Amino acid sequence: MEYMFLLNSDEKQRAAMSPQTLQEVGGAYLAYTDALKAAGVFVEGNRLEATTTATTVRVKSDGTTAVADGPYAETKEQLAGYYVVDVPGLDAAISWAARCPGASHGVIEIRPVGAVTAAA
Repeated sequence: MEYMFLLNSDEKQRAAMSPQTLQEVGGAYLAYTDALKAAGVFVEGNRLEATTTATTVRVKSDGTTAVADGPYAETKEQLAGYYVVDVPGLDAAISWAARCPGASHGVIEIRPVGAVTAAA
């Protein structure tokens, strides 16, 4: 079953990291990704650019499209990246999420990936 790990962290905390710490954190994520691949559970994953690069789109009830710069909501932690893994079940997903470097400096939301079904 596929699960998505939504990695949330504080952008301000990351911005305050020294170049050496950023390099160490980056290395930890590369090692984690390599471990997922070696185990055969990696589907995809990537980090996201800062929320300052976000664009929010909403279609209003009158059919007009509203476009705004920035994220949907102001929060303490921001969506920083994601992984999609293919594992036997939630317990395995939790085990892999706990090993992710993001779990030590933020929070990881685990959600099952739903199957796309054809419209009737």
